[in-house]
Amino acid sequence: MDTDHITASPARRAEPAADPAEAPRTVLWVSAHPEPDSLTGSLRRHGLEVLRRRGHTVLESDLHAMAWDPVVRAETLDTRPAPRPVQITRQGRSAQLAGTQPPDVAAEQQKLRRADALVVQFPLWWYGMPAILKGWFDRVFVSGFAFGTDPDTGRRLRFEQGPFRSTRALAAITLGDRAASIGPRGKSGELEELLFGLLHGTFAYTGMDALRPWALPSADFTDEDSWPEAAGSLARRLEGLFAEEPLPYREQFTGDYTEEWALREEIRPGETGLSVHLHR
Repeated sequence: MDTDHITASPARRAEPAADPAEAPRTVLWVSAHPEPDSLTGSLRRHGLEVLRRRGHTVLESDLHAMAWDPVVRAETLDTRPAPRPVQITRQGRSAQLAGTQPPDVAAEQQKLRRADALVVQFPLWWYGMPAILKGWFDRVFVSGFAFGTDPDTGRRLRFEQGPFRSTRALAAITLGDRAASIGPRGKSGELEELLFGLLHGTFAYTGMDALRPWALPSADFTDEDSWPEAAGSLARRLEGLFAEEPLPYREQFTGDYTEEWALREEIRPGETGLSVHLHR
């Protein structure tokens, strides 16, 4: 039925409220693969097209195309005066607060400040991120920017108090394992637990809303016949980027954890492992 022709009264009808999940946002897409024409490269181009079609502004960091330097170097830290040994966290924070970060780091941080969502795309190598991507986090997510302590209030800037509290984060990975091998009883480990360091230890730690990772298993066997299914699966996740519920990781400072950051004994008593840090 065409409701534009229904007028219950002469008064002007109120327009339906816009769905905030559909509002145009800014998305930072960080990718790590040395071959532009790889499956990862094809998925990246497809994903960017999907986001732009939906009206989002997309910022890109193609780390190999940028020739990104992944190495934390002492000479880029604030070493005034020059203590020995170099203290990476403290001196990195000092450089951050002094505004003396290298230009490449400062540029990436500015992208993150603008972003409403972060998509991190990579092939799973040795059950982790490629070195160039790990180095992006090492150099960009420094104390004083992605975590730390508020100098005025002493408030710990992590998890629910993190600086990126309103930012969504999606890991999009390709991997050689079969789907069952990254399932609940898979030999390679259940995917969310396999990526716990990224999802919980980086995304959630800095305040981001970590989403369930998107994964394409058996990636080496993707061909022209299976491409539409893979591309469609990624597109659906990107279309719901601002609507889906994030992983329900527990907050740190609202009573679930002790002062030593261990889950209190009365919460899921007798249970251990990574899953206890999720509300189920």
